[in-house]
Amino acid sequence: MGSLAERLGVRTPSLYKHVGGQDDLTRRIAVLALTEAADAVGLAVQGYAGRDALAAAARAFRGFVLDHPGRYAATVGMESSGPDDPLAAAGERLLGAFLAVLRGYDLPDADVDHALRTLRSLCHGFATLQSAGGFQWSADIDESFEWLITFADRGLRAAGRGTAAR
Repeated sequence: MGSLAERLGVRTPSLYKHVGGQDDLTRRIAVLALTEAADAVGLAVQGYAGRDALAAAARAFRGFVLDHPGRYAATVGMESSGPDDPLAAAGERLLGAFLAVLRGYDLPDADVDHALRTLRSLCHGFATLQSAGGFQWSADIDESFEWLITFADRGLRAAGRGTAAR
């Protein structure tokens, strides 16, 4: 908190008028990040279905993580304190955007949670690895990301009931 106060040009005690400490500050950053990510993904998927919606959501999510790696990092492992926690509401909005994508795949209800976790793992893993400079070999990163989208689309179509939007 001391270095933050220094960067803001205020004394450390002045910060505590606005935040309750490091944990509160991190939670507020996580809420901001989830809200912004939900806005980006939600806006990106409007009017799309199937692979187009998946691609739009994945690209928007990846773009958010690459543009705001520190904010996004604050969301990882952050748990909601209850249904009235703004973190819960922001997280639900982001999940809602990805659920909209999954509706285009006509998945059995029992598979939706698994599909959400799979998409989060794919998008989170790729974006955080890229953000950390984790792709050091010669293949084009954007081509690899498009390959990931195609891979996820094929898997979701296979898991669906065969009526996914094309």
